[in-house]
Amino acid sequence: MPSKHYKYDPDTLSYKEVHKGVNYYLKRTLFHLSFGAVVSVGLFFAYIYIFDSPKEKRLKREQHELLAQYEQMSQRLSQIEEVLEDIHVRDENIYRVIYEADSIPVSVRKAGFGGLNRYKDIYNLPSSDLIVETAKKLDIVSRQLYVQSKSFDEIIGLVNKNNEMLRRIPAIMPINNKDLTRTASGWGWRIHPVYKIKRFHEGMDFSAPTGTEIYATGDGTVAAAVSSYSGYGKHVKIDHGFGYVSLYAHMSKFNVKVGQKVKRGDIIGYVGSTGISTGPHLHYEVIKKGQKVNPQLYYFQEDLDADDYERMIEISTNSNRTFD
Repeated sequence: MPSKHYKYDPDTLSYKEVHKGVNYYLKRTLFHLSFGAVVSVGLFFAYIYIFDSPKEKRLKREQHELLAQYEQMSQRLSQIEEVLEDIHVRDENIYRVIYEADSIPVSVRKAGFGGLNRYKDIYNLPSSDLIVETAKKLDIVSRQLYVQSKSFDEIIGLVNKNNEMLRRIPAIMPINNKDLTRTASGWGWRIHPVYKIKRFHEGMDFSAPTGTEIYATGDGTVAAAVSSYSGYGKHVKIDHGFGYVSLYAHMSKFNVKVGQKVKRGDIIGYVGSTGISTGPHLHYEVIKKGQKVNPQLYYFQEDLDADDYERMIEISTNSNRTFD
């Protein structure tokens, strides 16, 4: 039985029964339907903004994977740029100096491809900033590769005209070190093994058993074969001409004499530990026009591929001590 509703009448000071018609119930029904519709719409839009649809989840996952791949490609591109920079340094400071070729300006080596219109179609793509930046880097690297290729073409032409100079440059490692296990310490600041102080090591050390053969690193004339109880101990100097001299220290025995002509690869002596030395090894130096230079820059005729060359540099650089 439906409940009855009453309304207070202030005129009669009594309650009167209220009779509800169809309009009352219709309004109540419309109110509840409207309220439910508003709440439903609100919940729908809240769900859309808070929760991703399966398609949106897939797109976000693909975007994340693409960004990760882009980061990897960007790192590889940076590594290529570092390798090109190393080649550029060696080209300018070694090859072009040796063969007296004019320097290539940095502005030419690292010039990109001018004009904003070159990238106008890319700006309309998603993540256009990343793509444009990568495209610019690729253009610069492509330009550097082209310039370096032309530079090497020029150097090859000069090499063919300067075979004698090429034979005389100290351009191989002085002992058999193809596996790099004998690479001990390179150019740079090191802790001296005897004096225990930080000193600049102006050469490269190769650890090897006493009696290991030592080779002339380029054609030349033996300028000195000195026996000493201190310093370099028994050591040999070869004058290669064109401003180059190589030095081989701490030998156990000579195989040459002053004034003797030698060819690259000739045995000039044997590894020892004479002079100020803490163990059998060869201390090797390259001197150009009176100034000592980093020997590892001159192994451009040694049978080492790019990876082996980089590994040799890493081994010699990481060492914090020398044998002399």
